[in-house]
Amino acid sequence: MITAYLLNNKVLSVINLTVENTIPENTIWLDIYKPEDDERLWIKNLFISEVPEEEELDDIEASSRFYQDKEGVHILSLFPQRIGNETKGVNVSFTLRNGLLLSLREEDIGVVRLLRQYMRQNQIEISNAVDILLELQSLKIEYLSDLIEDSFDSLDDASDKVLQGSNATALQEMMKELMFQHQACTHIHMALGDTRRALRYLRKVFTSSLQTSEREEIDEALHDIESLLPNTQFLFDKIDFLLQSAMGFTNLQQNSIIKIFSVAAVVFMPPTWIASIYGMNFVHIPELQWMFGYPFSIGLMIFSAFATYLFFRKKGWL
Repeated sequence: MITAYLLNNKVLSVINLTVENTIPENTIWLDIYKPEDDERLWIKNLFISEVPEEEELDDIEASSRFYQDKEGVHILSLFPQRIGNETKGVNVSFTLRNGLLLSLREEDIGVVRLLRQYMRQNQIEISNAVDILLELQSLKIEYLSDLIEDSFDSLDDASDKVLQGSNATALQEMMKELMFQHQACTHIHMALGDTRRALRYLRKVFTSSLQTSEREEIDEALHDIESLLPNTQFLFDKIDFLLQSAMGFTNLQQNSIIKIFSVAAVVFMPPTWIASIYGMNFVHIPELQWMFGYPFSIGLMIFSAFATYLFFRKKGWL
C-alpha cells in the first residue's frame, strides 16, 4: 500500500496511490506499507535502484543503517511495537531525497498511525520532509517513555506478589510476566540507542540546512533519550532482583516441603527399627510368648515417634 502526504500552503492532505498513478506535486512523504512486487518495481524505477528486502531491514551494522549516496540519505530506524504482553522491534527504512521522504515498512506501527492522526487534525506543524522524520522520532521517544512507565507499574505489581508470598502458581505467572518485561526492556533499550544514533546522524548530515527549530528539536530529543536510558538500566536491575527473589522464595517453599519429608522419615525411624526387631524370624525372642508383647511393642513405637517429634519441636526444627 502506498500512501502519499501532500503539503499545500502548510496544509497536509493524505491520498492513497497505486502503481498506475503518478506522484502528485508537493508530495513530501511516501509511506509504503507491505509492498507487493509491482510496488517494489515502481519504487525502484522512480527512486532507488535497490529496494531493501524484509530480511535486509534487520541489519545491525552502522554502515547499513545510516549512510548517504547519490540517491539520498538512508536511515534504517528501529521502532518498538507491543502486541499484548509481547514487545518486539520493527525496522523501518527511510530515504530522504530532494525534499521527499520515502519510508518502507513490512509491519503496521502505532507511531505512524498516531502521526497520521495528528496530521489530519492539524495538531502538528510540518514544513518539509525532515520535519516528518523528526516528528516520527519524537513520537517514538514518547512511546518508549510510556512503555517504560508501563514496565514500572508491572514490576511494582510483581514486587507486591513477592512480598505477599504468593502461591506457586502465582509465582510462575509472575516470573513469566518478568520475562515479558525483560524482553520489553531489551527492545526499549535498543530502540533508544538506535534513535540516538539516527538523530546524531541527521544532525551531522543536515548541519547546514537544518532550521533553528529543527536543531532544537533534535537536541531536546537527544536530551530525552539520555534521561530515559538510565531508567532502562534500573528496570533491568529490578527485573533481575525480582527474578532472584522469586526463585529464592520458590526454593524456600521447596526446602520447607523437603524438610517435612525429612523430619517425617526421622520421626518414623525408631518405630520402624522396633518393628524390624520383632519382625525377625528367630525362635528365641523373649517377648514373642509374652501376653502383653503386642501392645507393649505398639506402645513403644508410638512413644518413640512422639519423643522424636517433641525433640524436633524443642530444637525449633519444626
